[in-house]
Amino acid sequence: MKNTNLPDETGSILVQGHIKIFDPVTQQEFVNKRNAIHHENLSEAIALSLGNKTNGFISVMALGNGGTYVDPTGIITYLPSNTDTQNSDLYNLTYSKLIDDTDVTNPNPSRNKIEIRHVPGTVYTDILVTCLLDYGEPSTQLAFDTASSLDSDYVFDELGLKTATGTLLTHVVFHPIQKSLNRLIQIDYTIRIQTLSNLSSIL
Repeated sequence: MKNTNLPDETGSILVQGHIKIFDPVTQQEFVNKRNAIHHENLSEAIALSLGNKTNGFISVMALGNGGTYVDPTGIITYLPSNTDTQNSDLYNLTYSKLIDDTDVTNPNPSRNKIEIRHVPGTVYTDILVTCLLDYGEPSTQLAFDTASSLDSDYVFDELGLKTATGTLLTHVVFHPIQKSLNRLIQIDYTIRIQTLSNLSSIL
């Protein structure tokens, strides 16, 4: 006899991320790739958000320069994404940007923002995070993109999304890109959340 107290179906959630880094003026594309999800931290963030708590939402884009090693011949070694432990972070955080457009301290919410995109009838929803590094930021950057050292603070090779409390939700490592006074850099970061039904329950 069928147990009518059990739900008719079980479900799961698939989360995928993708970044595009480019110059919005020249349209030169620097990076176009998928990212790594910090599954433990993201599961907690989703639960906090659904439970109407105040510290589960995406708030900051963090950038660093510790994700790669370039040997004297120019060969790049990419470190693995840092998503193994609850307190994981970027290898070497050098700059961060507020991208929560509902935060009153965000100086430019029209260009550093979070959008939710959903098509009715589909089982996925996209979170589109837009972050613009303007000409004048960071304030201590070099004038031109001709840095002699790839260890410079603003030669970025890793980035991630964080909550307002600093919890790392995603991490991606890529080839080094210098932010300098002579160029804009825009980062479009898409997180797709998709529900999957009729999967075996783990409860």
